[in-house]
Amino acid sequence: MPTATGETIISFREAAKVFDGRKGAEVRAVDGVTLDVRAGEIFGVIGYSGAGKSTLVRLVNALERTTSGAVVVDGTDLTGLSEARLRPVRAGIGMIFQQFNLLSSRTVAGNVAYPLEVAGWSAARRRERVRELLDFVGIADKADVYPAKLSGGQKQRVGIARALATNPKILLADEATSALDPETTHDVLALLQRVNRELGITVVVITHEMDVVRSICHRVAVMEHGKVVELGDAYQVFSAPTQEVTRRFVSTALKDRPSVAVIERLRTRHAGRIVTVGVDDVTGSSAHVTHVLREHGVDGTIVYGGITEVAERPYGSLTVELVGPDDAVRAALAGLRSVTDVVDHGTARDPLGAPDEGNDR
Repeated sequence: MPTATGETIISFREAAKVFDGRKGAEVRAVDGVTLDVRAGEIFGVIGYSGAGKSTLVRLVNALERTTSGAVVVDGTDLTGLSEARLRPVRAGIGMIFQQFNLLSSRTVAGNVAYPLEVAGWSAARRRERVRELLDFVGIADKADVYPAKLSGGQKQRVGIARALATNPKILLADEATSALDPETTHDVLALLQRVNRELGITVVVITHEMDVVRSICHRVAVMEHGKVVELGDAYQVFSAPTQEVTRRFVSTALKDRPSVAVIERLRTRHAGRIVTVGVDDVTGSSAHVTHVLREHGVDGTIVYGGITEVAERPYGSLTVELVGPDDAVRAALAGLRSVTDVVDHGTARDPLGAPDEGNDR
């Protein structure tokens, strides 16, 4: 996975957006957000409905103006800029949407050409650029087709091509995969990775799906009630979340830890000691687990769990039945705990763990 340059391309400084609510009450959609997005990265903003994430991204291209604080994009402070002075800034920002926002009266080629027409490109340059973009997103054969005849994934590819038309430095993706099925979502996310990797474009992904963050983001900000409550490397946020809202999101993307009911069934089916062992590329690996067990003469059988990729690095857990002399099992557990997290669920005759043991990360 490519790394960002370290230079800041989007900077929020105590940025706030306040709307008038019912009966004169204020709604603080964005509440004092301070964060930087680095040039060349894929940055995720995740939150439940109403968290403020879509409002935050609309501050980047000034579709919404800050009530207070500042937003600086590629060196330009957007605060107080006129529409005329905002136009060149917006030309460097592409945006794709959940519902595609294609013009039904135009063909695929016509939709992609539209921002080039607005920018004053010649007909010949427009044709060449449209051909190039449709080839890049994989729908060159759909140039003369109207949006009504396209699948959801094809429509989003048109949306991406249109957003890239004027060679932006930044691409904003607002819930861009929410209307797509899982297979199509995978394809569109892979395309966004190509946009980032091959074109060097900074991508800001707004989503309520932790799977999207897991798949492509370098860093992530978690929003709740208009505030950023957790911010960091995507792998770190997954493997060691500090906020309850983040832990809820992580649990939706990772199904590797058994629930209380599953643990009870495992204890019934297996006579040995049931333990769950964290697996990652920093503190432990499945090979290391096997080595420790062999070193202490303990047999281990995987009975539950899974390992997935977060930011192209392995992460997950394995639930294992341990069989061997009690002293050997205790020594093996000590060896594992020295390098990774271990939850000891005990046995059917000697169950261990808190009532919510299977839900802890």
